[in-house]
Amino acid sequence: MNASDMTAPGTADRVAEVARNTAETQITVRVNLDGAGTARLATGIGFFDHMLDQIARHGLIDLDIDAKGDLHIDGHHTVEDVGITLGQAVAKAVGDKKGIRRYGHAYVPLDEALSRVVIDFSGRPGLTMHVPFTAGSIGGFDTQLTFEFFQGFVNHAGVTLHIDNLRGVNAHHQCETVFKAFARALRGALERDPRMAGVIPSTKGSL
Repeated sequence: MNASDMTAPGTADRVAEVARNTAETQITVRVNLDGAGTARLATGIGFFDHMLDQIARHGLIDLDIDAKGDLHIDGHHTVEDVGITLGQAVAKAVGDKKGIRRYGHAYVPLDEALSRVVIDFSGRPGLTMHVPFTAGSIGGFDTQLTFEFFQGFVNHAGVTLHIDNLRGVNAHHQCETVFKAFARALRGALERDPRMAGVIPSTKGSL
């Protein structure tokens, strides 16, 4: 019997590393879903790094992202491809989803802004997002790319994701509440449920 055979159900390390290399971007993402919220981020887009840091800190996910993209054009390919690669890494780390809570939701305020995010590790990609940004850019970050990031994530993590900004005047606050709520919802969905140890949380028996 080897060491892996002796691992108790639901206690294996949930870590993964994924690299994505295209003519537009070169990205490496490393995740530890049971981390302490530490982050090393280098995307070349300052505000985007700030948002990714929210995912790590509020999701208690150790996150290491190195991205080099065609920023001389704009941030679109970099942001979208980071979403894709992060989704792949999370899917790889979570594995067969035995013992997770599966669903997560969070409301997060920041001053006048309030956002709600609900996530389901259903295996069925789907994004519904309603965020009426009050500005087109934040610190050089195109607010439209928020959708592209989450679209890339859901397609490759295999999750259903609902994002709603319920209130907000300041675009920075709107965006930050979205990312913080996403992180908190993600943390809840990925949390191990001791009453469901070794069980896939679906009547189908698979996700």
